[in-house]
Amino acid sequence: MSTHKARLEALRRELAARRLDGFVVPISDEHMSEYVGAYAQRLQWLTGFNGSAGTAVVLADAARDPAAAIFVDGRYTLQVRDQVDGRCYTYENVPQTSVAQWLGEHAPEGARIGYDPWLHGKAWVAAARKALAGRNAELVAVDGNPVDAIWADRPAPSAAPAFVHEQRYAGQPSEAKRAAVAEWLVRQKLDSAVIAALDSIAWLLNIRGSDIDRTPVALSFVLAHADGTADLFIAQEKVTPELRAHLGNAVRIAPADGFVPALRALAGKRVAADPDNAVQAIFSLLEEAGATVVEARDPAILPKACKNLAEQAGHRAAQARDGAAVARFLHWLSVEGPGGGVDEISAAERLHQFRRETGDLRDLSFDTISGSGPNGAIVHYRVSEDTNRPLEPGSVYLVDSGGQYPDGTTDITRTVWIGPGEAPAEVKDRFTRVLKGHIALARAVFPSGTRGSQLDVLARQFLWSAGLDYQHGTGHGVGSFLSVHEGPQRIAKTGGAQGGTEQELLPGMIISNEPGYYQTGAYGIRIENLVLVEERAIPGGEGEWLGFETLTLVPIDPALVDIPLLDDGEKDWWNAYHARVLEVLGPQLDGEARQWLEQACAGIG
Repeated sequence: MSTHKARLEALRRELAARRLDGFVVPISDEHMSEYVGAYAQRLQWLTGFNGSAGTAVVLADAARDPAAAIFVDGRYTLQVRDQVDGRCYTYENVPQTSVAQWLGEHAPEGARIGYDPWLHGKAWVAAARKALAGRNAELVAVDGNPVDAIWADRPAPSAAPAFVHEQRYAGQPSEAKRAAVAEWLVRQKLDSAVIAALDSIAWLLNIRGSDIDRTPVALSFVLAHADGTADLFIAQEKVTPELRAHLGNAVRIAPADGFVPALRALAGKRVAADPDNAVQAIFSLLEEAGATVVEARDPAILPKACKNLAEQAGHRAAQARDGAAVARFLHWLSVEGPGGGVDEISAAERLHQFRRETGDLRDLSFDTISGSGPNGAIVHYRVSEDTNRPLEPGSVYLVDSGGQYPDGTTDITRTVWIGPGEAPAEVKDRFTRVLKGHIALARAVFPSGTRGSQLDVLARQFLWSAGLDYQHGTGHGVGSFLSVHEGPQRIAKTGGAQGGTEQELLPGMIISNEPGYYQTGAYGIRIENLVLVEERAIPGGEGEWLGFETLTLVPIDPALVDIPLLDDGEKDWWNAYHARVLEVLGPQLDGEARQWLEQACAGIG
């Protein structure tokens, strides 16, 4: 019997002992984080799926058909089939279906379906309850997660100390940020706000941590108050003298297990909580305590997304440093790749080494997507010893990677032709259509108030004209030495599993520009730069206008471009972009790497 099948059977025995007819297992933690610590990787432990978004539903009766299902969005359609046993779980696509819809169709009549209220949001709970009501079934909040009960070697949460994020990088003291939150609370006639999102806590208090791989945050909760003070709930072993001195007397530090009693003590108070990142347990505790709970967006979300001048300058510095590391890697790959001695793992490791050699790397910003040939068609592919492929001469290689630096977070994708020889005409056509979309978005000028969903078609138009598309968003927000995926801004089709497309784009927001194309079983293409939303002055124009400053500076592979498909404006963009790449990266490279850069940045006519 396979390991994951045995774990599934053990979970069913645990459910039966608790008189539950099913249980929902999401990728989530107490903060509804996108990336979670090892202690919260319940879905991966149970099923083998290691993507960043997904949910499983397990019914206690293995004889039912279906008896279990796993839900993923379009990014993971291929990956989930490689990693999860289809004999144990049916594969379900989101948003075409949902966990709630599935439960409404497949839960037994009168069933008791369990869920962990510390892992699910209020909207999900409401939708699941409504769906189950049609089958006279009940959604039951469990006291203690049944997966944890059978996970004998489950890791403990990280005990790493939190640390201060320096003022020169933050650009604004925590006192000023807390004062702005306090002013908002007063205007809204609120007493306190629950700050549950880990990156919001990090931004608000100017602290960082190392509790979650790839995201520099510290496990904690905050209650922010209308008088400008705050309570930080955090494991005491994570608190250093430096942290106490930085936070000062206006931030009271309490043990992590003091959070629940503090919520219960808010009886009679008006308390804001964001349903997008405060779990159901928080709402339930406040309501049971007699607090008036006001659903409102986390007051740190929008100011965190709009980078101040210090953060913008830091990001440009991080991009210049990171760009030089990626350029050195691409030069190395141009030498070693055609010989056939490089594979996906060794390429990712070499890229990581180039970043480490900058001296400022704190972590990667996510696990490098290093996809050769057909693996590149898996949008969020994660290489392993089992899936590792050589970078074969005459193939397409996609590498999506990023670094965490004290002054900024980077995220870049480059698609490279591994020579010798010329890329097939179809590959060049698809790459050039993606490039044209990338350029169209990069050059966009748009009125203030424009939303991401209104720009998305610019990046897809040249694929659409050929009857082609890609099944992921075009752009996501990026933090400042924080989460590589940061809201509330996105560029994507309206709606979708991740939301955010109806947030207007504001000056100071950093967002990715990453159209792609994926030929299942053959190759993947993506071109990703980060861009900064900036104000634009248009002579004779009326009103306020915005555009993008491209921040990422790394050559795009000219070997994959079908130059006749580019118009003069697109060629001008290519030449101006690569002149800027050479200007910024050239002084950081020397020898053969500098020669390679000069060739890669040569203009096209």
